[in-house]
Amino acid sequence: MKLRITVDVFSGRPNPTVILEGRAAAEAVERLRPGRTLEKGEVRLPSWPILGYRGLIVEQVGRGTKRLPREFRIAGGQLLGAGLSHEPADPRFEDFVYGSAGPLRRLIRGRDFIDTLQRKVDEFRRRQGSVTPGEIVPPREVECPCAPLYEPNVWNAMPRQARNNCYNYATNVRTDSFAQPGFAAGMASLADAELTCAGVYPRAIADQLIDAPDAENGCPDEGHLVALVIDPLWDYHWYRKGRNSRWSHKPGGQPVTDLDNAGALIADPRSAARGPYTEFCTFMVVMHGHVKIF
Repeated sequence: MKLRITVDVFSGRPNPTVILEGRAAAEAVERLRPGRTLEKGEVRLPSWPILGYRGLIVEQVGRGTKRLPREFRIAGGQLLGAGLSHEPADPRFEDFVYGSAGPLRRLIRGRDFIDTLQRKVDEFRRRQGSVTPGEIVPPREVECPCAPLYEPNVWNAMPRQARNNCYNYATNVRTDSFAQPGFAAGMASLADAELTCAGVYPRAIADQLIDAPDAENGCPDEGHLVALVIDPLWDYHWYRKGRNSRWSHKPGGQPVTDLDNAGALIADPRSAARGPYTEFCTFMVVMHGHVKIF
């Protein structure tokens, strides 16, 4: 038996993943055994993709147990998946994964990463159940004739959804590689210290995106508008402006959405609820057929 456990926390960068095998996998399955069924209204994970920590994605690889789906999520001590809406036998399973003797701690060298991740998990728990979508008031629609249509189902089909991130979606280029800024131009992976506006911006320029700091949320004459935001020293995220002038985004391997972290339609990414992505960097323009990403 094997379990693949992915910490669903990034939007731009690939999420950290660990593999449990043999006895470790069997023990994890026992900890994850479904307990009490959650009552209607108890599920505290928002029904739309959010930015920030979203829980653990657990996948059974090869021959597994029929007591659990092939893939499911545990977030804030709740098991969620196909036919699954329960409390786990061990409600602190997430803490086990991040703990001092947990599999993630053994995989990742560097206390700073684990400590930052734990703060994000704690913040998720503090906010859990407090974010519900209010009345959705559509912004005034102004046609952006050169921008892509908002067609979330195109991106939300598997395996495309899991293999493309916010950068793929913003540039409207499918690579199935979780594209990283600057990779197509031969630049190395982003170091943690480079996860700033000044670190990501030149990589986007190298990929042929055009800086447009004075765009002021308008529609460009050619191409379409995107926006870069940063969770400082942790991750980056991109939004794109669609043909109907609304903004949408793709939080990592999660589905495309036109809602922000507060469940509101996004009229302007500068004022949207962005969770931990607190720094707005700049607007940029994607010229169709010119951008090269990988």
